[in-house]
Amino acid sequence: MADIAKIIDEIKGMTVLELNELVKAIEEEFGVSAAATAVAVAGPVGDAAGDEAAEKDSYTVVLTEIGPSKMNVIKAVKEITGLSLKESKEIVDAAPKTLKEDASQSEAEEIQKVLKEAGATVELK
Repeated sequence: MADIAKIIDEIKGMTVLELNELVKAIEEEFGVSAAATAVAVAGPVGDAAGDEAAEKDSYTVVLTEIGPSKMNVIKAVKEITGLSLKESKEIVDAAPKTLKEDASQSEAEEIQKVLKEAGATVELK
């Protein structure tokens, strides 16, 4: 069990790009796919003011605008999602588009940073 805790600690310290490389290596090594399908789920209707006041523990990363360098944004989306170049282009062309749901604050901020460096506009919800 101590070995698993060490592995988890190592993973917690990785950047989004490093995590993407790790996932690709695991997919190749074990012949599995970590491709996740984005599913929109309507949340329960409740007290909106109370929901906003609560500390968020998960974020949705939305690519809102491509910016001046479409190719750089496509490459960034490809690195973040692990999708093919064609699939990444389709996502970028469909902006505004949700890239990641239920991301931790640090993961969402890292994705936002990478996309902003590529020239895109990103919104965290």
